[in-house]
Amino acid sequence: MARPAFYDLNVCSVPEGNDTVEKIASLAKHFGFRGIAITNPFGSCEPERPAMFDDLEIFSGIELEVNKASRLHGLIGKYRKMVDVIVVHGGSESINRAAVENSNVDILSNFGSMKDNGINHILARSAHDNNVALSFDLGEIICQRGGRRVRALSNFRKDLKLIRKYDVPFVLTANARCCYDMRAPRELIALAGLFGMTREEAIKGISSIPESIIKNNRPSDRYVFEGVEIVTTPQDCLFNGGEEK
Repeated sequence: MARPAFYDLNVCSVPEGNDTVEKIASLAKHFGFRGIAITNPFGSCEPERPAMFDDLEIFSGIELEVNKASRLHGLIGKYRKMVDVIVVHGGSESINRAAVENSNVDILSNFGSMKDNGINHILARSAHDNNVALSFDLGEIICQRGGRRVRALSNFRKDLKLIRKYDVPFVLTANARCCYDMRAPRELIALAGLFGMTREEAIKGISSIPESIIKNNRPSDRYVFEGVEIVTTPQDCLFNGGEEK
């Protein structure tokens, strides 16, 4: 059986760290990822262009964090055709709801708050209906200590039950803000097991589900398979005396 290809679709290179995309990609390749999405926060810099780095595919992305749902919809429309992955940084009920009700959103992350962590039945159902993946940001387990870590694990368990009940797509990510935050696929799988996710579910969250997000956002007539995209069709080429012009 072929080994699954692993992806992390929420990696930032700015503004917290000074790590270059090449440095991050080199580490991701070392960890065993097939691809990563650079989802720098909106307004921090222009989205990265898709690229290949030593057989690791770098997808373009953006993380949208706003206070008003009306502004969120406008930004989603602006960036949908520009990037491979749109991540919405949630938190408030209005932003969470706006994100899961918009089928142009790929991933909703950071959807909890200190008062009401996690998702509810209505949000889970909408996420399923609109194929919006919910992100288990495992950096919350890695970085937190004591009661905060216990609370994060408890919220993840609750979220996982709703995801299973409503068959919601989900992804696992270290939510890395610099090289030191990144974790290998096997580590993400192990961390997911702490709140009851099975190994098979965890593998889906870093392989087939993120892969389907990428394929859905790349035109079917241009996306051939991973790493290969048609940029010129025969109709686009003009020939004169056997020479292409």
